[in-house]
Amino acid sequence: MEIKDYSEKERKEELDYLKANVFNGLENLNDGFDAESIYYFSESDFKIVLDRVEENRISIFGIEPWLNENFYDVLTYEDFETRANDPKWYRKAFAEFNSRGKDLMYSASYQVPKKLFAE
Repeated sequence: MEIKDYSEKERKEELDYLKANVFNGLENLNDGFDAESIYYFSESDFKIVLDRVEENRISIFGIEPWLNENFYDVLTYEDFETRANDPKWYRKAFAEFNSRGKDLMYSASYQVPKKLFAE
């Protein structure tokens, strides 16, 4: 599965869907250190994000943890030789980052199926 070429309007609808259905009730830790459209979450909130992503069959192309508002590392679905919507890869990647014992903030690149935000 590759990142689909969504129009600017579709990307806005996708972000609106994520805010309403995945990020709802969670604290965005991005206080302006990155683009406004990139949401960062604590470990506990990101676990909820992953649960909601899996429930909605949303793809995650990469997980990018940050340490003290600085880039720390990244893992992508390609590192696990699987599909972006396979929850096994992003759960394993999240567990790998957690095992490092750092106080990380998590962001990810998502792709919401158009049928979800077109309803």
